[in-house]
Amino acid sequence: MINKIEVSWKGQMLFESVAPEGSMLIDADEAVGGQGKGLRPKALMLTSLAGCTSMDVISLLKKMRAEVADFKVEVIANLTDEHPKFYDKVHVVYYFYGSNFKKDKIEKSVKLSVERYCGVMEMFRKFSEVTTEIKYIEQ
Repeated sequence: MINKIEVSWKGQMLFESVAPEGSMLIDADEAVGGQGKGLRPKALMLTSLAGCTSMDVISLLKKMRAEVADFKVEVIANLTDEHPKFYDKVHVVYYFYGSNFKKDKIEKSVKLSVERYCGVMEMFRKFSEVTTEIKYIEQ
């Protein structure tokens, strides 16, 4: 399967990325000529990781009949100091909100995403040490 996107320059350090599913703006930090009108490329990488695993987990929880009141994923990444700068350590935290959690099913859904389904997670493992954590917030 081939994937294709196009990125077009919109002036200064602003670019528009267009994919078959939609479009978004990419911009640089104001210190290097950006205007703060879009996400930065490295933030997009972390967003892709969080989005990929989030979609897996929610889909699996629905199939397992273990839905929660709310859910979010936080990604904390260490950026190296030397160029080319990259994320050498990435920690993914899964937050589940609700009560009467079906923890066995929740933990299974996270494990399946991390170890089997999330292709972005697999890509990150090629250049980063990836760790995960699950947190339950009773409501």
